[in-house]
Amino acid sequence: MLGAAVFHTAILRGLGNYLVRSEAPQKADIAVVLAGDSAGNRILKGAELVREGYAPQALVSGPSGLYGFYECDLAIAFAEKHGFPASYFVAVPNHSHSTKEEALAILPELRRRGVHTVLLVTSDYHTHRAAGIYRADAPEMRFIPIAAPDEYFSREGWWKSREGRKTFAFEWIKTVSEWIGL
Repeated sequence: MLGAAVFHTAILRGLGNYLVRSEAPQKADIAVVLAGDSAGNRILKGAELVREGYAPQALVSGPSGLYGFYECDLAIAFAEKHGFPASYFVAVPNHSHSTKEEALAILPELRRRGVHTVLLVTSDYHTHRAAGIYRADAPEMRFIPIAAPDEYFSREGWWKSREGRKTFAFEWIKTVSEWIGL
């Protein structure tokens, strides 16, 4: 107990660091922007990767349910407002409710396109779990997790804000659930 008290910051950092498994961008067949970011950081990161020549286009996942809209349509419109051309994006509307369901919706399109290497764009705290799911479901493809920043989560200080603590807790619940097959 004394060790936990003395090393609590290092322990909290370590738990936050576990969630983040981002790699440097490199040339890929396509970028995939995962849903779940209402701030727009994921779509803007995907657009930057296309603009910088790492991928020719970005598939944008978009579950339904946001006031009758698909998230991909809202995300692409957001990116266009930020100066990125619509030609950068391919909307992939779907009805997923989890990262696992999202992978099952996206992977057929990647296979149809003959994709081998994917830049998997998601929030930093989601990179480890998301990459694991996609790699398990499509071992024939190479997934390079690319972190988009999150305004509330920082692996160096997620415990300092209520939203950071909530983000951390939800991602760990989902991670453990994935481990035990829930």
